[in-house]
Amino acid sequence: MDHVRPEPDASLTAALDEALRPGGVRSVFQPIVELDTGRVVAHEALARGPEGPLHRPDHLFAAARAAGRLAELDGACRVAAFEGASRHGIAAPLALFVNVEPEVLDTAPLDELLAIADAAPGRLRVVLEITERAIAARPAELLRTVARVRELGWGIALDDVGADPMSLAFMPLLRPDVVKLDLRLVQERPGPAIAQIMNAVNAYAQTTGAAVLAEGIEDDRHLAMAHALGATLGQGWLFGRPSDAPATDRPAGALPAPTDDDTTGPADSPFSCLPEGTVLRRAPKSLLIELSKQLEREAMRLGKTCVVAATFQEARHFTPSTTQRYRDLVERTGFVCALGEGLPVEPLPGLRGTDLSPSDPVRGEWDVVVLAPHFSVALLARDLGTTGPDLERQFEYALTYDRDVAVRAARSLLDRVAPGATRAPSAPVVRPATSAATTVDPYVAQLLGDNAIVRRALDATPSGVCLVDVRLPDQPMVYVNAAFERLAGLPREELIGRNCRFLQGPDTDPAAVARIRDAIAAGEESREVLLNVRGPGRTPWFNELHLAPVFDDSGALVQYIGVQVDVTERIEAERALQRERDRGLSYLAQIQELAVTDPLTGLPTREHVQRQVETALWNARATGDAVGLLVLAVQGHGEIESQHGPAAAEALMRTTTERLRSRLRRGDLVARWTRDSFAVVLPDLAAESARVEVDRVLEDLGTAVRGPVVVEGTPTVLSVSVGAARFPADADDVAGLLAVADRAAGRAPAR
Repeated sequence: MDHVRPEPDASLTAALDEALRPGGVRSVFQPIVELDTGRVVAHEALARGPEGPLHRPDHLFAAARAAGRLAELDGACRVAAFEGASRHGIAAPLALFVNVEPEVLDTAPLDELLAIADAAPGRLRVVLEITERAIAARPAELLRTVARVRELGWGIALDDVGADPMSLAFMPLLRPDVVKLDLRLVQERPGPAIAQIMNAVNAYAQTTGAAVLAEGIEDDRHLAMAHALGATLGQGWLFGRPSDAPATDRPAGALPAPTDDDTTGPADSPFSCLPEGTVLRRAPKSLLIELSKQLEREAMRLGKTCVVAATFQEARHFTPSTTQRYRDLVERTGFVCALGEGLPVEPLPGLRGTDLSPSDPVRGEWDVVVLAPHFSVALLARDLGTTGPDLERQFEYALTYDRDVAVRAARSLLDRVAPGATRAPSAPVVRPATSAATTVDPYVAQLLGDNAIVRRALDATPSGVCLVDVRLPDQPMVYVNAAFERLAGLPREELIGRNCRFLQGPDTDPAAVARIRDAIAAGEESREVLLNVRGPGRTPWFNELHLAPVFDDSGALVQYIGVQVDVTERIEAERALQRERDRGLSYLAQIQELAVTDPLTGLPTREHVQRQVETALWNARATGDAVGLLVLAVQGHGEIESQHGPAAAEALMRTTTERLRSRLRRGDLVARWTRDSFAVVLPDLAAESARVEVDRVLEDLGTAVRGPVVVEGTPTVLSVSVGAARFPADADDVAGLLAVADRAAGRAPAR
């Protein structure tokens, strides 16, 4: 069903026409102040439409976007801002903040704005505001616009930081001079999300000298929060509402100097970002795969504040296993892009792709860059052009955690990621003269005859159908239906005359392919689920394939008819279900572990150790060894709890646990026995030396526990009662050993 765009409302169209006439859009100005001094350092120009339905900026921009006139409106708003600033005398040291819409980043006409700025008295200092909506939508245009703006000597402000975690990851790439905090940071109650944002923003500001601007300051409480968040600039109704003429009731100041941007210039490729003298290592592709997977795991740990940029040389290297990993990356990180010759604009939902030209230097590289507010790493490798098995191809590479290198490498890749990129048309596929032209029609006619209904039925079926002639060289396809074309992602002209093997990818199961070949050689039916690739982008998909032999009147095998069904969703659902099962088993194991573990100390519980002792006794009876059971009771635990609180008492027990663990052998067992006592099991003791060994360990553990413990800043010496029992000398079962050890601990004097 076709979707028809509704006709625009005539009144809105007229109002938009009026707004886009010269002078139709006007600017109002809101001050930006230094929080410490109250001085006005800049004004932000905010657009307003003519009186009527498009007066509000949200209505105005929505109408322009719907009418396809957003670029006109965006340019008109900036002209109005510059002309208004010039008319009202906004000049250096004051700055003017102006906005740019993400959709028109790379087409914004800056020349006329530069002329207006140059004509302003005292020269106008401009700061261009970029919203985080521009980051994921148009990263390449964004970086190019930032470079153009900096060439003009203007500043950059990143707006609404914190509304989306991804903006935190892009800060080092854009290097804004001003970071504008989303107003909810000062107006809402602090929480973990706000702490994460401010941790990243303050780290960036400290390393670059950028100013932090808090928006939405409407009262003294908001002002106090802005100070607490580390903001140095503020904007909001507390300092002045937007007005036609800039307020002049406050002293004027100046913005901090712009941050030093990367002065090394654009890089030809990520590998060229490596500093001269970098030590390069040599490795096969198999090692780079594992290094890349490790960096991907790091990226998923970093989460939504992370940018990942990677290259794959050719689309065929973006395998089904890679697809699964990158699907996880897209879900768990902020922005992911993949570059390679033949890659589509979106290799999978949410993944930004770029088709590299064969002449692009990145085409010969293996690059993975992970960038986050507090972490950066780049794996930069260059193909040495060696021959041999694919996994043994040699690269020279460097793995660097130098943030400047990682940032430049990421910029180099993102500068190639443009929206709506289209690949050049593929070169026509040349076929042998005998493959399609001389064989298709006779064989199709032989199979289908003149039955038009059968032909239409085959073209209407949702399953892909192909006919392969096994008598011709290389067993080419001589017929495909419309569904097969859709599944293969190629037109019939590029399919007829080719062997089906070109639909296989590097991750296609060779065992399944071997079984198909064996079945064809034997003239038998075959059913397999095969991993195929679709279209020029070589997108992987799972094909449930049924091959059936066709024999002539003499019984000779002449053709195979294949029926294909796309079962990708089913396979992925089954894999997702298996992952959920595995996750459930992991949770169950954790629950079972918690059931036998003391939550405070992490030690086994009394019941669990009793079972372990029974096992140790059973083994000792079989081998003739001895087993020791020790009990240590901490004195004064209750007094510490009453004097210093439960937290101090719990810290005491954790400290005691670590001391006991550090003095025991690998196979010894220690458990929390009661609220303030521990039990230790010493298995596999030699019978002749068991008494000496038990006494030695008991004394050693008692000394360790009695060592001073710092409680509330004061060293405290503990007392401990100890007792021990041995199998078989003192008892021959668990209950007997416990009774002997408990009595011994009770008789032992507290020390």
